Amino acid sequence: MYRRSLQLLMVVFVAFTMLGATSPSARFQRLGHDLMCTCGCSEILLECNHVGCPNSTREIADLRAQLNTGASDADIFKFFVAKYGPTVLAEPVRGGFDDVAWVGPFAFLLLGIVLVLVLLRLWKKRHAQLASAADNLPSQAGAALRERIRKETRYGE
Repeated sequence: MYRRSLQLLMVVFVAFTMLGATSPSARFQRLGHDLMCTCGCSEILLECNHVGCPNSTREIADLRAQLNTGASDADIFKFFVAKYGPTVLAEPVRGGFDDVAWVGPFAFLLLGIVLVLVLLRLWKKRHAQLASAADNLPSQAGAALRERIRKETRYGE
C-alpha cells in the first residue's frame, strides 16, 4: 500500500512538472501558427503555400533565430512586430489598446441590440399615443382622418 501511494505521488509530481514543458519543435509550430506571412497572401506563416514567396523563408529563419536565442514568446512577438509591423500577428495581443479588438465586436453587438429595443419601444409608444388620439376624436372627425390617411398612403394611385 505504501509503495503504491509513493508510485502514485511520483506520477502526479512528474505529470505536473512536465505539464508545461514543450519540445522546441512544438513551440516552433505554435509560434509559427500565431504569425502571418507578410507577402500579402493572408496565410499563416508556416502554411504559406505561395510559390516563390519572398518573405516566408526569411520570416521562418527569423523565428528559428529568435527561438535559438531563448527569447520568451512575448519577446519574439515584439521582435516580429518591430521588424514587420503589427499585421504580422495572426491575432491581436491582449493588453492595452488591442483589447478593443477583442471587446469591440461584442460591445457593438450589444449596443446595437439595445438601440433596436429602445427604438422599437419608442415606436410602439408613439403608435399607442396616435391610436388613442384617433380614438378620442369624435366619430365623424376620426372617420374623416382615417379616410384621409388611407388616401395619402395608397401606393400608385
